[in-house]
Amino acid sequence: MANSALVLGIDFGTSGVRIAVLNMDGELIHTSSTDYQKGLEDPEDWQECCKVLIQALPNRYRQSLVALAVDGTSGTILACDHKGKPIGQALPYHLSCLEQKQALSELIPDGKLAASVSSSLSRALRLTAKHGANVLLRHQADWISGWLLGDWRWGEEGNNLRLGWDLNAQAWPKSMEELSWRSALPEIVCSGSILGTLATERAKNLNLPEKMLVVAGTTDANAAVLSANPGPEDGITILGSTLVLKRFIEHPIQGSGISNHRVGGRWLCGGASNTGCSVLRQLFSDAQLQELSQQINPKMDSGLKLRPMPRQGERFPVDDPMLKPVMGPRPVSDALYLHGLLEGLARIEAKGWQKLNELGAAAPKQVISLGGGARNPQWRQLRQRILKLPIKTCTLPPAAGVARLALDAVKPQYKG
Repeated sequence: MANSALVLGIDFGTSGVRIAVLNMDGELIHTSSTDYQKGLEDPEDWQECCKVLIQALPNRYRQSLVALAVDGTSGTILACDHKGKPIGQALPYHLSCLEQKQALSELIPDGKLAASVSSSLSRALRLTAKHGANVLLRHQADWISGWLLGDWRWGEEGNNLRLGWDLNAQAWPKSMEELSWRSALPEIVCSGSILGTLATERAKNLNLPEKMLVVAGTTDANAAVLSANPGPEDGITILGSTLVLKRFIEHPIQGSGISNHRVGGRWLCGGASNTGCSVLRQLFSDAQLQELSQQINPKMDSGLKLRPMPRQGERFPVDDPMLKPVMGPRPVSDALYLHGLLEGLARIEAKGWQKLNELGAAAPKQVISLGGGARNPQWRQLRQRILKLPIKTCTLPPAAGVARLALDAVKPQYKG
């Protein structure tokens, strides 16, 4: 029956995987998550997380699923053979390949997203230098979609912008057509396209309906935006392991570290910093973060001038692989130190919105926050002080956002 049909969203983040199940009215009826056991670089871990979460679904949900879509970390890429078997580990989105700077300059003009040494293209050049040209290069979400289909031909356009895909021209740059590894690139499809049905073996292993459709997903940040359903004057800040800013715009904007996606027929611009909640988790447990945050007065300035980063190198609001963290001096008080770290993150966020505005995106009149950090009330008040903008929180996970793509793809046939 139409009202019993469900869709599934699978969200691959920096630290783990989350799934969400929606009904035909777009209501969230189930969500669950698990952390990677081996890490973001291990594709077998991605598979295992999928299996654990899907097999743990109540049978009444699993057997009512009619479609799914997958999102993943934008830029995490791996080499595999033509049957999808991984060749070594994936290279994560935050890895810069400084040795590819000259090769990149010969392929992509400066200022383009793929021209950066932190782009997917830089990592693709490293992978093909190591493994040769007779491979497939697939981003995290595209590889998982291929695993579900038993067909690794496809690549969703948003996930492949950092690899060089030109959204305006709907083509790979001419400079890349002559590459020895040109055949390693995927066939690009639009987000929300129906790719096919689950492979028979995969449906059996996961105990899913064989006729279940696989729909092209998007990046994890775009999925988060879809879950928030923002208005035209809203900005989106994703406070996950990384700090991501997104904004719907009238026309694409250009700049180093800037991405332009097309989601639901609208242009979505944004930038992703290497910093975020991951730097906090290097220093404090979740329980400590909660306890120490309660000791912070967000209306006061800490007096500290920190640049919290998990490692050297930044993508946005500046594209600088040599930029170093500023993590000290560390005061005796852990609460004061956390206060300074949160202010440092808020200042990076403010610079991000300023950068987008300088490049032509209208300044937001309100910010919607998502991700684990959005649940911290002291951080929210502190950010309001520094950004000088009202901030509200969306608690729906990105998995619900990517599930909406699956819902939109199949809903017409389930109306009534």
